[in-house]
This record gives sequence, C-alpha cells and structure tokens, in this order.
Amino acid sequence: MEPLVIAGKAYASRLLVGTGKYKDFDETRRAVEASGAEIVTVAIRRTNIGQDAGQPSLLEALPPARYTYLPNTAGCYTADEAIRTLRLARELLDGHALVKLEVLGDAHTLYPNVVETLKAAEVLIKDGFQVMVYTSDDPIIAQRLQDLGCVAVMPLASLIGSGMGILNPWNLQIMRDRIRVPLIVDAGVGTASDAAIAMELGCDGVLMNTAIAGAQNPVLMAEAMKLAVGAGRRAYLAGRMAKKIYTASPSSPTGGLIGR
Repeated sequence: MEPLVIAGKAYASRLLVGTGKYKDFDETRRAVEASGAEIVTVAIRRTNIGQDAGQPSLLEALPPARYTYLPNTAGCYTADEAIRTLRLARELLDGHALVKLEVLGDAHTLYPNVVETLKAAEVLIKDGFQVMVYTSDDPIIAQRLQDLGCVAVMPLASLIGSGMGILNPWNLQIMRDRIRVPLIVDAGVGTASDAAIAMELGCDGVLMNTAIAGAQNPVLMAEAMKLAVGAGRRAYLAGRMAKKIYTASPSSPTGGLIGR
C-alpha cells in the first residue's frame, strides 16, 4: 500500500495516535507499538517532554529517533496561546517544525474556533511551521486552511472524546473532492468500524487518542485500529460495488445451469 506523505516525508502507517489519558508511560508505549503508528501527538501543556527535568519524560517511552512527534495545542482557546505553545515546542524539540494546531471554542464541547484557527495558522506558516490543522467539518474553512499553506487538514468526525463516530460523511466527501493535501479525520472515533468508514470515504488517515486510551484494553484496541485503518484504505482503493435498491443480483450466475 502506498505511503502517507506529509510535508514531504513518507509514512507507512495511516494511523496517527495521541499519547494522553493512559495510566502511565509504559501503557502508552505498548499501545503505540501495537497501533503501528509512526506519528504521535503530544499536548505540550500537559505532557513532560523535557520541561520538568526531574520527572519521567515521554521522550524515554517513545524515542524521537523512532517516532515523529507532533506537538499540539490542546487546551488553547486563542490564536496567541496556540502560537506561544508551538514556539515553545519548537525550542524543546530542537527546531521541530511539524505541528498540530488546534484552537478550541469552549471547554464544554471542545469544538474548534475556526476564526482563531485561521489567525494562528497564518502566523505559524509565515514563521516556518509545517501546520497540520484540526478544524470543523466545514468544506469552505478546510479550503481556506489549505490555501493558507497547511500541510494537512484534519476535520472532526464528531466532538473530541465523544466516541460518536462520523456524524456527517457528506461533508467529508465534499472535502475529499476539494482538498489536495492529506485529509485526516481527527476526533470522535469510538471503535474500529468508525476508523474503517473514514478510510472508505477516501480520507488519507485517522488520528485518535481516547478511542484507544479509553478502551478497557488499550493495547488490543490499538491493534484493532491498525487493522481497521488498513482494511478501510484497501476497500477505498478497491472500489466498492454499486448499491442496488430493490434489485437482487445472485452471487452465482443463473444462466447455463445443468439440466436447463
């Protein structure tokens, strides 16, 4: 299967995973390994990646030599907050440019504030960042973010942490027709079938955290998500059969039967 290419770098896995909400860094490591993911997101405001030298660091559990880190701005509610957070991440990760921008609208829904997101994206891109951007499922906003120079557009499937799956497949299909950079579903996936549907719609990848970390067996769920993303991508490339309402079509031919 062809690789996922983001900002000029190729990745064998189309599953991106978060690193929060696990019981400890050991469980994080085992789940990420089972997922096969090569890109891992980290909330700079919540996870130690060197800010606190006296505490365990995620860098020890998931070595940057093996994984591509994707610092994110989880918990930011303004463009200025997000910009400051990612500039700090660049310092902590020795000039790392690939980042995930998310600017939230409110603490209850965690729905993206697209006005502040657009502001932050424009500044960050001019500042040399390679911006993967979390956004609503609005195709017009997605196009604007692409036109600004974002290297990936990441619409939600449903609210962050909700596990409700893909609530608006039609908008994702419109985006698939219009977005040239990688289109990655981010937020709302609850189980493996949600991930497979996202890929069957033609999305280039899926990013998830709670669906794995919140499962009763996170490591086993991580493996299930790996298989679902791969199966969904293959089904999309294969091209599904046409749907036929009220028209039966037997699997075996009816003509030329013995005795007829």
